Amino acid sequence: MTQWILLAEQTSEGGLFDLDATLPLMAIQFLLLATILNILFYKPLGKAIDDRASYVQGQIAQAKKQKEEALALAQRYEQELKEVRKQSQGIISTAQSEAQKIVSDQIQQAQQEVIAERQKASEEIEAERVEALSALEQEVTALSRQILEKVIGLEFAQ
Repeated sequence: MTQWILLAEQTSEGGLFDLDATLPLMAIQFLLLATILNILFYKPLGKAIDDRASYVQGQIAQAKKQKEEALALAQRYEQELKEVRKQSQGIISTAQSEAQKIVSDQIQQAQQEVIAERQKASEEIEAERVEALSALEQEVTALSRQILEKVIGLEFAQ
């Protein structure tokens, strides 16, 4: 067996790199394989990767644009909300002042009605007092006549 190994070593003349017809054939095969792989696999894969990258970039740009629009819209709504709050505070203060005016007017009117009723009651009391005094005076007069008649009648009888 060792003889066969020695025989094989003697028949091969080249060293590490044999420059016979197989090297250019291998180079042509490698270039052909690289070209076929490039056409069939790498270009479509590269195109798909580039398309995906451009799609992602487009989505990111669109998202940034929508974010900016949303922020601008939120800021506008916040400003409008502030204005509406100011208006509502103005309306509330106006309504409160009007309500206070109405309340004060009603209080004043109620006080005037109370004064008028008090005056009317005072006049009625005065009229009833005058009437009671007049009735009392008439009664006193009638009693005085009766007393006089009895006193005069007693003097004539004696």
